[in-house]
Amino acid sequence: MSKHIFVIGLDDLNLAELQTVHNAADYTFHGLVPYETMVNPPSYPMEAIMAEARRTLQEAPAVDAIIGHWDFPTTSMLPILRREWGLPTPSLESVLYCENKYWNRLAGEQAIPECTPDFQGFDPYEDDPVASLDLAFPFWLKPSVAFSSYLGFRVENEDQLRSAMSMIRDNIHVFAEPFDHIMQYATDRDRLPPRGNGATAIGEALISGRLCTLEGYVHQGQVVVYAVIDSLRAANQVSFFSYQYPSQLPDGVQNRMIASAERILSHIGLDHTPFNMEFFWDEATDRIWLLEINSRISKSHCPIFHIATGASHHEVAIELAFGQRPDFPRPEGRYPMAGKFMPRVFADTRVTRIPTHEEIEALQRQYPELIVEVGVDEGMQLSELPNQDSYSFEIADIFLGAQDEPELHQKFYTVMELLDFQFADVVPTNYR
Repeated sequence: MSKHIFVIGLDDLNLAELQTVHNAADYTFHGLVPYETMVNPPSYPMEAIMAEARRTLQEAPAVDAIIGHWDFPTTSMLPILRREWGLPTPSLESVLYCENKYWNRLAGEQAIPECTPDFQGFDPYEDDPVASLDLAFPFWLKPSVAFSSYLGFRVENEDQLRSAMSMIRDNIHVFAEPFDHIMQYATDRDRLPPRGNGATAIGEALISGRLCTLEGYVHQGQVVVYAVIDSLRAANQVSFFSYQYPSQLPDGVQNRMIASAERILSHIGLDHTPFNMEFFWDEATDRIWLLEINSRISKSHCPIFHIATGASHHEVAIELAFGQRPDFPRPEGRYPMAGKFMPRVFADTRVTRIPTHEEIEALQRQYPELIVEVGVDEGMQLSELPNQDSYSFEIADIFLGAQDEPELHQKFYTVMELLDFQFADVVPTNYR
């Protein structure tokens, strides 16, 4: 009989990726809470969201697994709902350590201090953040709970600190309020740090180098990393340009990152879940720095794995949700290398043209693996886009495969020229 798998915030793109996994014909996928409710809404009314999720599960013919690939609050809902339905799950407390960047740094300070930069927690509602400042300029300032560099600022001086903190203070409630609601479900509060909550900000010393993501899972306490993916940044060293698999980092560097991942994941007690972790390798000093931990697969990497290995790593999330050890990846892809590109515009302007469906389909006949997700509408102002980083606007996602990196990049530039996005002003981009 078909197994019923419920997916929080299911959309058409990820449904297509789910259907690439091994044994997909034996699964029935159901959406759990609409995509629009979970991804980029103006707010997260958690009590209503949880009630809707429970109602859907109670009315289901069977609940064999509950999975999700979106950031908070999806990741924090999973252990709560799985616990209530008696399914394999990580503890909520271990997931909250991943969600809260300040708590994450506290754990890193204890488990992998050599990979943890200097940091400081801030109360965004204090009268003057400069009065409690204990970090040297420059540093990054951001909310403890957020994603996609939302409200993240490079702070160079006291005036910039006050200005950035003011913007954080006015908007931090978007994630702080649902995080504090989720915390009410923690059954072992003593495992959580006594300091900090959803309305905490964090300052972190600057770290840099070659950035990559470890994709892995923890099963019955064993940490397994099955892929390392490089993250290339734009010239501003903030905005992402592409994610590329497999990594070009030296094997020794990758092995050191994996060893560090094992130590901190064991420290926070994460188990029965996929994860992805971002690390920097500073070539000049040979230092490795942990950037963040996420208790989920990276949704951005799903089509990359499909192109390069033949199946999305949704497969990992599914098998862990059944309590099984994953068998992933397999060398069954169309190309040995694959990437996700994020074409960006570095100034606010109005969109005057986007590619048509017919133009995209014509390109897909030329490049069969190509996936194009257009993120803007004709006539919109780029500043209307939600949850962008503080320095650019992402107008689309482009997935491609190739034999090597030069071919992969050339394909991207060719595709963007043919897609022919147009704007009301001459603006800098990362694809021209």
